[in-house]
Amino acid sequence: MTEALEELGELISAAQSDAVLSHEIAQDELTLKATVAGLRVLVTHLRDNAACAFTTLIDITAIDWPEREDRFDVVYHFLSMPQNQRIRVKICVAEDEIVPSITDLHPSANWFEREVFDMYGVMFSGHPDLRRILTDYGFRGHPLRKDFPTTGYTEVRYDETQKRVVYEPVSLVQEYRQFDFMSPWEGADYILPGDEKKEA
Repeated sequence: MTEALEELGELISAAQSDAVLSHEIAQDELTLKATVAGLRVLVTHLRDNAACAFTTLIDITAIDWPEREDRFDVVYHFLSMPQNQRIRVKICVAEDEIVPSITDLHPSANWFEREVFDMYGVMFSGHPDLRRILTDYGFRGHPLRKDFPTTGYTEVRYDETQKRVVYEPVSLVQEYRQFDFMSPWEGADYILPGDEKKEA
């Protein structure tokens, strides 16, 4: 299996040398690192080339690396049913960079791209309807970015007196407790055998 994936990676890299930066096998799947500019040509090749036949788009997601210059990895997962293989395509994207949409190549990318936009703030050019899909219209920020506060910015609740949904700034009734995560029984007045903390 690994040899077949390595051979496939070399074939794709040779055929798409302008788009593919590198390839590796991770967790029994071929991963291609690609350029943003070459994404559409690569995805078309993966779909239409008989040796590949990656005709099914499984998912599009992203990973946030806030300390990195190219902050996001946008990750595409494809399936080839004729070849019984999966492939992962990764592109590195800066915070203000726009990724070309692949909705015309894979219609199922529509909601996936909307989700990545909603959760991470990554923009897709050429998308037919790029708007939020999981959060509300007036939602501030992008919840899966690592700098998004765990409490969010606003609280949503139904107000019985006003008979409507209201938005309010988040107000915490107590400060966050500090945990050192050395014990699963944090805050307990007793210590179970084997749960003693190491002296610093």
